[in-house]
Amino acid sequence: MAPTTNIKEAHPMKGGDDPNSYVQNSSYQKGVIDAAKEIIIEAVTQHLDLENNLTTFDPSKPFSIGDFGCSTGPNTYFAMQNIVEVVAEKYKSIKQPKPEFHVFFNDHVNNDFNILFRGIPPNSDYFAAGVPGSFYSRVLPKGSLHLAHCSYALHWLSQVPKEIQDKNSPAYNKGKIHYTGTEKYVVKAYFDQFQRDMDVFLTSRALELVGGGLLIIQMPGLPSGETMFTMTGAGLLHAILGSSLMELAKSVSFFYIISFSSSRSFFFFVMLFFIYHIVECSYVAFRGNFVTFLLIHIIFTQ
Repeated sequence: MAPTTNIKEAHPMKGGDDPNSYVQNSSYQKGVIDAAKEIIIEAVTQHLDLENNLTTFDPSKPFSIGDFGCSTGPNTYFAMQNIVEVVAEKYKSIKQPKPEFHVFFNDHVNNDFNILFRGIPPNSDYFAAGVPGSFYSRVLPKGSLHLAHCSYALHWLSQVPKEIQDKNSPAYNKGKIHYTGTEKYVVKAYFDQFQRDMDVFLTSRALELVGGGLLIIQMPGLPSGETMFTMTGAGLLHAILGSSLMELAKSVSFFYIISFSSSRSFFFFVMLFFIYHIVECSYVAFRGNFVTFLLIHIIFTQ
């Protein structure tokens, strides 16, 4: 089994379909998927090598896709339909029949899967299954996926870095909700947790994907050449939010936002530890309203 991060608490997006739900408040995340659509089409077209791996990608058998951190919809439906369409076109381009598609929707066990499945479009071109559990662990059998997708989810850490809660640590982050505008020790504590989480995530996906399988990640990142999250639009928003929330949080011991925006250099430093398990890894940066996003594609060996 792959290593597993011990998830003591799980905080999925707000379920239901009321005005405060994720379903009604995820247009920004939809913009990320729309902005990345053409880049994903290009990544699948160029890097999913069906023609030379028809034994692995046999069109007579289901083509399996996993969406990790799917939440409750509707954005996951758009992302999965985009991928299904480009993969089907890829099979057509090599004169092979279109396979059946099986999509595994993954999120925390207390994610509102009822709302998720209720909203799947009736004309969707795939069979659907729910896979509860943290993506910072194995959630599917070995070699059961052909393509894995994770959008706007990997910046959430599995837990609060222990160092920032330790009063004896130089990374102790009293009076702050994030690493925005903090000492280098705090930033390092967040990065170290990000590195541990990515180790588990990538190891798990490497085992779940077939040889030559494709992993596509979209995540908030830092602009090229920028190393300080504080100087980004999202960093400024965190600082403003922090000053407000700390007033509301005086009755509790601590309150932290456990997200980390990686730079290209940070991410590829993490990837060095997987060099023997990866055939290819590259990234494209694209702009959102406040954040630069990294779209990373990774092809794993068997």
